[in-house]
Amino acid sequence: MFLHILFWCTVLLFFTYFFGSGSDNFNNTLLFSLFLMPVTIATTYVSIYKLIPEYLVTKRYWQFGLYSLYTLIISGYLIMVSIFFSLIYLANFEYTDMNPITRNILLVTTSVYLVVIVVSAFKLLKLNLIQAENTKKLETKILDTQLKLKEQELNYLKMQIHPHFLFNTLNTMYGFALKKADETPEMILKLSNLLDYLLYQVDKPFVLLTEEINHIIDYIELEKLRFNNTLDVTFHTENILESAQIAPMLLLPFIENSFKHGHIKDGVLTIKIDLSCTEEHIVFSIENTSSKSVTSDNGIGLENMQKRLDLLYKNKYELNIDDSKNLFKVNLTLSTK
Repeated sequence: MFLHILFWCTVLLFFTYFFGSGSDNFNNTLLFSLFLMPVTIATTYVSIYKLIPEYLVTKRYWQFGLYSLYTLIISGYLIMVSIFFSLIYLANFEYTDMNPITRNILLVTTSVYLVVIVVSAFKLLKLNLIQAENTKKLETKILDTQLKLKEQELNYLKMQIHPHFLFNTLNTMYGFALKKADETPEMILKLSNLLDYLLYQVDKPFVLLTEEINHIIDYIELEKLRFNNTLDVTFHTENILESAQIAPMLLLPFIENSFKHGHIKDGVLTIKIDLSCTEEHIVFSIENTSSKSVTSDNGIGLENMQKRLDLLYKNKYELNIDDSKNLFKVNLTLSTK
């Protein structure tokens, strides 16, 4: 309220100074300005509190134009009344006694609408800033909600992957325990290492690639014990950077899938794994002997891994799966930049 009063006092001073140009009668100029003030104030408030927020901002342009025309006609009429007031009551019907500027209808009208236009422009600017701020807040809320949903979806996918992995490994261990194999303690130790990785590392967004490799090796050793002489697996790594990072448990499900759905051909399940690094990429590939009847259903592993990749490496990965008659191949390239 104080700012409004201060602003209109400033406008009154402007009118008095402007309309008093070329006249020595300060009182008459002040009275004319005072009479013109209600017209200016009313027109301005109609513009900034009615026309702009209710019609212009809401894009009701036809109504905005119509009501603006009504406002223009009424305010123009009141301006003319003010000029006649100056002629009748201040100049005593003597046209030559009027202030030079108050005799000019165009200048008087322009001065009133200049104030209206300036205030309306500031109102539009304020509304645009408020709208921009509200839009930014809304976008932030949407992004936060999307992030939370992605985190929940990622956790859900992890919950699916981990029991799947544990089920297969415990199944293997159970078979060895039934046979009272000497390898059972070694299997328990390796499974313990994998569980430690699963419980304490997998919730991190990224881990060192070397850590992922170590646990891949533990898993392969577990599977070697289970398959005994019916497994031919090679795991080749090249140019592994110490600083390279990867999402935890990202590669292991692909390897687990090869062991679970791979087909023993000529008495041997053959699996080849290659992993290499460049400055900008991690390149992973795995292939295993397969049979169409066996690989027709690859379980939940690959489907979940595709979803995890979309969440963690959206537009930063390339996954190719080749399911031919006798060979199943997966090629994955991750961008680290």
